[in-house]
Amino acid sequence: MSKSKSVFETLNSINVNDKVEKKNNLTYLSWAWAWAEVKKHYPSATYTIYEDINGMFYHTDGRSAWVKTGVTIEGQEHIEYLPVMDFRNNSILVDKITSVDVNKTIQRSLTKAIARQGLGLYVYAGEDLPNGESKVVAKKPTPKKPTPKKPAPKKPTNIVLNVGDDNWDKVMKYVIDNKELGLKTIGENLLKKYSMTGVVKKEIAKAL
Repeated sequence: MSKSKSVFETLNSINVNDKVEKKNNLTYLSWAWAWAEVKKHYPSATYTIYEDINGMFYHTDGRSAWVKTGVTIEGQEHIEYLPVMDFRNNSILVDKITSVDVNKTIQRSLTKAIARQGLGLYVYAGEDLPNGESKVVAKKPTPKKPTPKKPAPKKPTNIVLNVGDDNWDKVMKYVIDNKELGLKTIGENLLKKYSMTGVVKKEIAKAL
């Protein structure tokens, strides 16, 4: 008796190439299409837009803002955090944010939460085709001369991490994907690369 596919295997095998578009060197997947595709396979799927304590659809540290969304399929929820950004993909100052900015960010965040469930994840991973579809890999030509060794890069100084900045989305993905390590271990690992304020540490703790 063959084993049925998991949610991730089912969604990750779907080719979304004709549903994506490029903008400012980033790839976007249609939110409406992605949700319709999820509901077609899993009619009981739900999504959540997490409000802050004041009932707002975005969260803020007083300087910038971000949204928190979740998609639940067959009892498994995947959470996504995404900064509210302008067309250059820079964080918008909180006093400049409009409802349109927040709405667009929510749609993008939900699409990425769906990707965590499997649909279109290969696009965010930089691949051309989903799992299960073969592609021809061009054979690399043999170089005539050996490539000279590059000098070892200097050890970078720690990056200052702020809620909602360009590194926030990547950090929150690491935190969510490694919950089992616990707050202490996650914090120690992040401090090897980032400098964090008390506000940032509190937001990371909330995600756990």
